[in-house]
Amino acid sequence: MSKDEINAFLGAGTVYNGKLDFQGSVRIDGAFTGEIRSQGTLIVGKDADLQGQIQVGQIIVSGKVQGTVTAGKKAVLHRTATVMGTLNTPSLVIEEGAVLQGDVVMKATDSGTPPETADQ
Repeated sequence: MSKDEINAFLGAGTVYNGKLDFQGSVRIDGAFTGEIRSQGTLIVGKDADLQGQIQVGQIIVSGKVQGTVTAGKKAVLHRTATVMGTLNTPSLVIEEGAVLQGDVVMKATDSGTPPETADQ
C-alpha cells in the first residue's frame, strides 16, 4: 500500500453519525457527526461537513469542520476550508482564503522537538 493511498471514502451525499476509527488515510466528502480517531491522515473534501471530536495524525481540510480537532503531526487548511472550534496541532498550514474561527493551540511534537519546517 502506498503512502498516499486512501483506505476508505465517504462520498458526497453520504450522511454518517457515530464513531470512526481507522488506519492509513480516509477521505470524507459527505456529512459526518461524531468522533474520529486515528494516527493516520483524514482528508476533508470541499463539500464535506464534519461536526464533533477529531483526533488524527494529520488533517487536510478543504471543506467545513466544527468542533475540537487534534492533529498530532500537522493540519493543512486549503483555501476552501472553514474550521470553527478548537484546533490543536504542532504544525499548521493555512492557504489564503481559508477561514479559521476559534482557538488554536500549537505545542512542540511529542518528541519534544519543534515541528519540521517545509520548504515547499
